[in-house]
Amino acid sequence: MKFFKEFRKQEVLVLLYRIFLAYFFYQIARFLFWYFNKELIKVDSVSDYFGLAFHGIAFDTTAILYVNALFILLSLVPIIINTKKVYQKVLFWLYFITNGIAYVMNFGDFVYFKFAQTRLTSAAFQVAQHESNIFKVFTASIIQNPFILIWFVILMWLWIFLYKKVKIEERKPIKLVPYFILSVVTLCLTAVLCVGGIRGDFKHSTRPINLVDANRFVKIPSQGNLVLNSTFSFFRTLNTNSFKEVHFVDEKFINENIQPYKIYDRKVANKPNIVIFIVESLSREYIGAFNQNTKIKDYVSYTPFLDSLAGQSLIFPNTFANGRQSIHGMSSVLAGIPSLTDAFTSSPYSNQKIQSIVSICNDLGYDTSFYHGAPNGSMGFLGFGNILGFKHYFGKTEYNHDEDFDGMWAIWDEPFLQYFAKNVGKTQPFMATVFTASSHHPFKIPEKYNGKFKKGTNQMHEPMQYTDYSIKKYFETAKKQPWYNNTIFVFTGDHTNEIYYPEYQKAMNRFAVPIILYSPNPEYNLKGVNLEEAQQIDIYPTLADLIGYNKRIRSWGRSLVSDKTYPGIIANSDGGVEQFIIGNYIYRFDGKSVVGIFDKKDLGLEKNLMDQLKSNPEAQKGQEIAKAWYQDYMDKVINRKLY
Repeated sequence: MKFFKEFRKQEVLVLLYRIFLAYFFYQIARFLFWYFNKELIKVDSVSDYFGLAFHGIAFDTTAILYVNALFILLSLVPIIINTKKVYQKVLFWLYFITNGIAYVMNFGDFVYFKFAQTRLTSAAFQVAQHESNIFKVFTASIIQNPFILIWFVILMWLWIFLYKKVKIEERKPIKLVPYFILSVVTLCLTAVLCVGGIRGDFKHSTRPINLVDANRFVKIPSQGNLVLNSTFSFFRTLNTNSFKEVHFVDEKFINENIQPYKIYDRKVANKPNIVIFIVESLSREYIGAFNQNTKIKDYVSYTPFLDSLAGQSLIFPNTFANGRQSIHGMSSVLAGIPSLTDAFTSSPYSNQKIQSIVSICNDLGYDTSFYHGAPNGSMGFLGFGNILGFKHYFGKTEYNHDEDFDGMWAIWDEPFLQYFAKNVGKTQPFMATVFTASSHHPFKIPEKYNGKFKKGTNQMHEPMQYTDYSIKKYFETAKKQPWYNNTIFVFTGDHTNEIYYPEYQKAMNRFAVPIILYSPNPEYNLKGVNLEEAQQIDIYPTLADLIGYNKRIRSWGRSLVSDKTYPGIIANSDGGVEQFIIGNYIYRFDGKSVVGIFDKKDLGLEKNLMDQLKSNPEAQKGQEIAKAWYQDYMDKVINRKLY
């Protein structure tokens, strides 16, 4: 036991106390933020406020650990002099300089929020660099709102007072070996806890929390700003904002060639129900019905049910995804917002009012719901779903049968899709979206189905067959439901996954997902094969058209079933460069200029034709259209024109 006498208990406990003080004052700042903006952030009761404040702890943890990482390290690093007064004085100044700067961000938002309608993000730098009167604006704000400065001074004084109430007594370690060993162990454990705290969770299936995740816990989107803190929103958006306004063309050119607003005039007497399947990793490569004209030698399909369904549907074999991750698929399919080099959903602009198929259905009196069998909030779906306005969210919690959990990501597709089939339709018309999960790394299927499906040529093929089988079982149940006959079903993938055939290794085909539109109701005439290029962002305007929404919609996509001829511009990004299919060519754009032009049949982007097409009128105009599209996208995202 003598060994453990060198454990630095006093220093650890005092460190915990000092970090606790940060939590305490962040909660005070949260309350003051709400008090100064209570007319903009409605909270129904005291219990609702405390619920939101409680969920804010996760975001406070990330912010506090970002700010205090060096302080924590220097408090625990074994250098013997830690307890000396001079060293503790250094820690004092480090603590209050860093925390003071971070804390004042929250106070700035007491005023800033009224104008921006969002928490402080790194986008503020972009605004500031174009203004020469920032200091004047700041001074005027202080003069107009002196109580904010007064509150900051009072709280910082109280914080310093409480910090000094608990001091570390000077103590020199007697046995250095135990001192160093125990200190290193403590540091390692602290590092693990800090990593989990900064990420927001230790779960394998959860990505680091961002601004969208605050909306998991709210009744209305504006409350997400109360869950957040300004320090978190600022740090989380650093180096994630390539969103910048650009000016290449005039508005007339955009209105004529991009036509970002569309109107459809279909008359629909009996509003159809809508069921949208966003199938995890559903690449066109896996579906036989989408490969009849690819001439791939010895091609094998892994989706027998979807193949049979496609034969009774309207399908688009030249469809492309508009993003690279699951959350990108959600924003593209439901809201018509693609993800470019930086994803919209993790940008400083994601938390804004958005017109989408969800908001349109809500306007028409639909019951709207989102289903995903993972732990609630996984992938950011719950938060973004609340932003879009889904009335109901059904996840692993609502399913409430953990014995069907796959142990890694979510409830197995088969039982969850049975739950989905039986749970929707209690109110009609309805719009329900389900995001499947089983066709995903680590490429497992339920043990009871071992040996049922062929292994295929890569790991993805077996779980894809399981998902296809689960969809088949879903339809067997759905056909028995009273809502089935007047329902439009949509199938697409969120993104692609493992590739086997060389055709799908081509650069553009890495975005090759399907679109299937099916309805048992012949009135909607959803039959046949359409070989035009299509994309995920076309789904939202297509459904708006089919349900008879006759008002103006904001959409860079177009209805795939309308006689109206709006521009069909395919847009996505490989993570470094934006890509557009316009007319007969593929354009690669770096945010400033077009850096490559390829024949649209050259899906591998192997032959850059820029030099050859310098005098080609179509290619020259295509470059201007690509720039115009990008300009309009940036304008609408940055200036919050997505509704």
